[in-house]
Amino acid sequence: MASLIAALAMALLLGGCASAPATQNGNNSAGESSQSSDQNESYDKYETTQQAVDFLGGSAEGIARMIDRAFADYGRPNAIIKGEEGGGAFIVGLRYGMGEFMAKAGEKQTVFWQGPSVGWDFGGDAGRVFMLVYNLPSPDLIFQRFAGVNGSAFVVGGAGMQYLRSQSIVVAPIRVGVGLRLGAGVGYMQFTQDRSYNPF
Repeated sequence: MASLIAALAMALLLGGCASAPATQNGNNSAGESSQSSDQNESYDKYETTQQAVDFLGGSAEGIARMIDRAFADYGRPNAIIKGEEGGGAFIVGLRYGMGEFMAKAGEKQTVFWQGPSVGWDFGGDAGRVFMLVYNLPSPDLIFQRFAGVNGSAFVVGGAGMQYLRSQSIVVAPIRVGVGLRLGAGVGYMQFTQDRSYNPF
């Protein structure tokens, strides 16, 4: 067990270095860049909130507050992902999911994701997830590894959100009914075109 945790910690460290996550700083340049983008190629707050509430089916107030937080931090997303995922953890955690990527400009494609985590992380979960995607220059660039941003986990009214980053691209998964698992571990999420059971 100790060797497994050590190997996973090393993989997470390398994954975080490869992703080069930038420091979050409120309304930073990434948010300003997103807000200044063509409005026809990004989702507005009302549209995004309605889609998230309809898809997740949880507390409308909690989801709306998550959306408000993301818009305050990063502005208007230029893509969203609607999907389902499941996972479990006993110190070392795994998560797998599948969904539909939709860029505001019109591109749609099926995406898969998987990733490990390590930390004070126990239990299992399964359900729907709604992701906001920021500063994505091309739909193909979603297929890479996104590292978790430290201190970016929020839970409000039964809805939870966390920021993941790869350079200037930010992904904000919103989940309903999250528990101890959200933000409990440090990890990353890898998006792929095909289903993979290898979390690394």
